[in-house]
Amino acid sequence: MTSKQATVGAEDFELIRQQVRAFVRHDVVPREEEIADSDAIPDDIRRKAADMGLFGYAIPAEHGGLGLDITQDVQLALEFGYTSLSFRSMFGTNNGIAGQVLVGFGTEEQKSRWLEPIASGQVVASFALTEPEAGSDPSGLTTKAERDGDDWVITGNKRFITNAPEADLFVVFARTRPADENGTGIAVFLVPADSAGVSVGPRDKKMGQQGASTAEVVFDGVRVGHDAVVSGDVDTGFRAAMSVLARGRVHIAALAIGQAERALEESVAFASTNRQGGRPIGENQLVQAMLAEQKTLCMAGRALVTEAAAAYLSGADRRLGPSAAKLFCTESAGRVADLAVQVHGGSGYMRGVTVERIYRDIRLLRLYEGTSEIQKLIVGRQLLRDVGKGS
Repeated sequence: MTSKQATVGAEDFELIRQQVRAFVRHDVVPREEEIADSDAIPDDIRRKAADMGLFGYAIPAEHGGLGLDITQDVQLALEFGYTSLSFRSMFGTNNGIAGQVLVGFGTEEQKSRWLEPIASGQVVASFALTEPEAGSDPSGLTTKAERDGDDWVITGNKRFITNAPEADLFVVFARTRPADENGTGIAVFLVPADSAGVSVGPRDKKMGQQGASTAEVVFDGVRVGHDAVVSGDVDTGFRAAMSVLARGRVHIAALAIGQAERALEESVAFASTNRQGGRPIGENQLVQAMLAEQKTLCMAGRALVTEAAAAYLSGADRRLGPSAAKLFCTESAGRVADLAVQVHGGSGYMRGVTVERIYRDIRLLRLYEGTSEIQKLIVGRQLLRDVGKGS
């Protein structure tokens, strides 16, 4: 899988970034409460995002996308993180973990069929990996795919699947056999949402990220042809999952820092205007200390994810760096959000206050696409492997 697919030069990309920044701040931010209260992204925002190419900014240009590389993706994620995280979630899987499976591992026929409508937003792609007994570690998959003549029959349950209620295409991971010396036995299938035997449960009621829909998906004897097997190889699934999740971790790290920077901005604004005892609370040294910690974590996270993206793009590091960036940036963002509530005092605990929503929204980033604990295992194991290689 390669990420060297950018077709947009630095000058043109800066124009794109500025347009995204303006859209986020002028169109989306003023409607954050509407998004939270309605638990939905307004149709006009979705249409404008599609018109701007946001459903396919990371899809190669030859397949209808903008063809941005991972370093450019990170810069946009920092902008997306400034507002409700559900906004980014609307098109995140098209560009990320679902779309990148096709970009990196799909056959030419599969790419030709699916990538252009994914890039335009006509098709919403959903990444169906997580199960009740398999989350950050996909080796525990129990969803099965059994060969029946020229077809495959898929049976199993997936949970917490982002955009499942709106999905047109499920990128489904299933086990074709127990793992053996020949491979993991995990394949990935392209399953249209209207296939017989596919059913989507009610939308999950979540702590935060209102406007982003997740749900359980049941595959009950769903029949697909062999042309639905990504790459045509039934042992591609595990490798594809690990590859796209690593790339996705860099993106999530940047998204976390974007949200942390918004929390910092809200904290500074509150500290400079809210008065206690006749003077702004920002004049108190302990409040200044909290702001300083927030700013330091934001700066460190931005530097780390920028470096991780560059190493991913060059191929120098596509394992340790993404996990280290996601671990540090999401944990740091959680700390920044917590401090933001503290700076606001009792006001920060009230619904309708921006930092209260951020506090709830940002918590999920330490869970999906690999928990913080999984990232620690990946980093630790890779360090030991590197020592072994060196000796």
